[in-house]
Amino acid sequence: MNEVTQADRHFMDRAIETFIRIALLAILAAWCFDIVRPFIVPGLWGAIIAIGLYPAYQLLVNALGGRSVLAATLMSVLTLAVLLVPVVLLSDSVVGGAEELLHGFEDGSLDVPPPPAWVSGVPLVGAYAHGLWDDASTNMEDALRQITPQIKVALRWLGGLAAGAGIGILQFVFAIAIAGVLLAHEEGARRAARTVANRLAGARGVEFAGLAAATVRSVTRGILGVALIQSILVGLGWLAAGVPAAGLWALLALLMSTIQVGIFPIALPILIYVFTTADTTTFIALLVWTLLVGSIDNILKPILLGRGVEVPMTVIFVGAIGGFLSSGIIGLFVGSVVLVLGYKVFSAWLDEGPAVVA
Repeated sequence: MNEVTQADRHFMDRAIETFIRIALLAILAAWCFDIVRPFIVPGLWGAIIAIGLYPAYQLLVNALGGRSVLAATLMSVLTLAVLLVPVVLLSDSVVGGAEELLHGFEDGSLDVPPPPAWVSGVPLVGAYAHGLWDDASTNMEDALRQITPQIKVALRWLGGLAAGAGIGILQFVFAIAIAGVLLAHEEGARRAARTVANRLAGARGVEFAGLAAATVRSVTRGILGVALIQSILVGLGWLAAGVPAAGLWALLALLMSTIQVGIFPIALPILIYVFTTADTTTFIALLVWTLLVGSIDNILKPILLGRGVEVPMTVIFVGAIGGFLSSGIIGLFVGSVVLVLGYKVFSAWLDEGPAVVA
């Protein structure tokens, strides 16, 4: 009896000791996660940028005689200049345009030009659109009364989007700085990635790490890079044409292009607006510019996506929308890449399993 009691007491002591250790480790892990949580999304975006820029970085290192730190610094500065200069030019338009639209709709002071006659001839929705547009140009209060709930929801969402644009730019700068550090220490980063992949996936860890790098590079250049180029170029065109809130529409064009819908759903109403308010030369120039910018993805995507890397557009759509809703502008990029990466790694893991016999 004493032996049984002693064994039970020893078991309880070991169980309590194990529980305390696990609890302390869980508290430490939760505390560490809470500390690094603000840096997770920018850190992921920095790693994604570093992987995407790695081929260009290698060329620069070779040109500079192997000076990796200098090459990483120059690559970071060049990336900031190429991406942030047009973004900063459009950022004031994003915030100011959203606030102007929000206040204009709320107090009914928004100036809307009368609709052209051809709008009423559009099949199915022409008569309704012409009537609503005409009411908005003559009696804003009556027009707003018809669509007040939808307008309020959309404009408050746009207001929140514009308010987060500044934070998104800061996160973008921070992510590019992280990418520069990772590129400058690419040997250590590569070794760490392989070690983690080997611990997680065993013998196929290196293969999975290579698949992850190829997938991230493909999606970053072929999907996100093209979307960013298109939205910046078309936004600068709208800014030059004097379109109100050009930066705000460029932001929406970025979202639509990232989820593979394209910029034309945003560009078409803007072209109609320019046609009714601006001179013919401005309209024709903007029309040609919009068609050129909207078509460059047909040229760039086959080149930048690369061969052998299939990117499921549904996964990109879900990842971009989910990332945008959870983490803002940076999440728009990170979400699509992370979800595609998870999909590809999961598919590779399934392929290595035993065949299912019917």
